[in-house]
Amino acid sequence: MKTKVALITGGFTGEAEVSYKSSAFVYSQLDKSKYDVYIIDITNDGWYGSFGEGDKTTVEKADFSIHINGEKICFDVALIILHGTPGEDGRLQGYFDMIGLPYTSCGALTSALTMNKGYTKSIVADIPEINVARSVLLFENHRKDGIQLVEEKLQLPYFVKPNAGGSSIGMTKVKESAQLQEALDKAFDAENTGQQVLVEEFVQGREFSQGIFRNAKGELIVLPATEVRTTREFFDFEAKYVPGLTEEITPADLNAEQRDRAARIIKEIYVRLDCKGMVRVDFFIENATEKFYFIEINTIPGQTAQSFIPQQVRAYGMKESDFYSELIETALKIIPKGA
Repeated sequence: MKTKVALITGGFTGEAEVSYKSSAFVYSQLDKSKYDVYIIDITNDGWYGSFGEGDKTTVEKADFSIHINGEKICFDVALIILHGTPGEDGRLQGYFDMIGLPYTSCGALTSALTMNKGYTKSIVADIPEINVARSVLLFENHRKDGIQLVEEKLQLPYFVKPNAGGSSIGMTKVKESAQLQEALDKAFDAENTGQQVLVEEFVQGREFSQGIFRNAKGELIVLPATEVRTTREFFDFEAKYVPGLTEEITPADLNAEQRDRAARIIKEIYVRLDCKGMVRVDFFIENATEKFYFIEINTIPGQTAQSFIPQQVRAYGMKESDFYSELIETALKIIPKGA
């Protein structure tokens, strides 16, 4: 009997577009001799499942099942490739915990926590060798006095971004005070990213992104880092998804000490936040000091052929098909809370 895999895509935000591209690549790489792969598309209009070229059918939310050709299909595991809400913020994970379905991502609490950039920084800030940029977390009731709070505590330039969001949507680099209000409004009004805004001091340094996952043997595997060099002011949405604007170097040109230090820190971040499956940590190495500055963690990182994680998997010497199999087999070893 093949393992029945629910490959989950879609979402409620603008990141759904990226989810469809990621899930299409993952589907192409999954070993169909081992897995029966069903696409589950979660949208604002409904939840739908399909198999191969078959028609879509409605998902029964009571037990996360679908009916195809008169047969009820119940899944063995959920492979979550849904960026943003509800796949990355703990909502799906909590639902799967309640119905007893194993899944490949971090748990509900970790997912919800790491979606909040400001709260995450507070938890990892005391990890040895880690640094976090000085920042101010603003809530909806700070719309009127947010500028004063920021200018009292931080030095220009700033990064302004939604506190709960991905793909750099709603993010601005502010060089002058006159630009701050517009940047705050943009971040507060970003679609489905919550009514919180994080403002951080700019760190002058090289930017990196590095994946880590736990394999079926229980070992933590840190993948080779990717260095990000962009022609844009910063690594924004366009820099991520418009060809030619960014150079991504995998494996990154780091010396042995930098590689070892980054691996130590990333493993500690993974453990401290109680992560599961694969995650990606973004960080700076400051030019003047070579200090490691944590930016954020992504618990459902992009999975197109050009995305960081697939690049790093290939640089590690692993096939993407084996990597996704490893995530599935590891998830199947974890007994669901609702089981």
